[in-house]
Amino acid sequence: MLRAVVVLSAYLVGSIPFSYIVARRRGVDVRTVGSGNVGATNVMRSVGRGAGLAAFALDFLKGAAATLVAMSIERDGALPALAAATAVLGHMYPVWLRFRGGKGVATGAGAFLPIAPVPTIAALVAFGLALAATRYVSVGSLVGCATLAALAFALGGPSAVAFAATATALLVLWKHRANLARIARGTESRLGARP
Repeated sequence: MLRAVVVLSAYLVGSIPFSYIVARRRGVDVRTVGSGNVGATNVMRSVGRGAGLAAFALDFLKGAAATLVAMSIERDGALPALAAATAVLGHMYPVWLRFRGGKGVATGAGAFLPIAPVPTIAALVAFGLALAATRYVSVGSLVGCATLAALAFALGGPSAVAFAATATALLVLWKHRANLARIARGTESRLGARP
């Protein structure tokens, strides 16, 4: 019963739509501007860099909080990995916004840092390098998620963490399918470009 409560709590924490809240405080409904995505990148483009960074930090922290709570209940079992993946799922499909959320990258980074620190840090570095090379946030996000999943397996960590990281990477890939289509058409916005 306790494990079910922890997983449900991870979903609800992940569902807190910080990007929506941050933008709304500036008088903007982030669902109706830019890409319409409820995520830090759209907040940054639509409201400003400071708001975007605040949204990223809050999404990162909610992911970490969900995992740390699970670790306080069961440090070495599968529960923290399940909570991490569930928090990302909550961000992507938040009950508070009729299941229309963001793409889970910031929340995923925060969620996996406590249980896979080296793969997560490497994933953040890979994200930064891919973003610098292409100026596509979507490409950086996908490269980072793939790096996290690959290293979670390669470094021999707990299998639950590796499988949760892989499932999360596949969810992130699914949420980026429209971005990939725009890249193929040449219409995807690059970071720093005018809308």
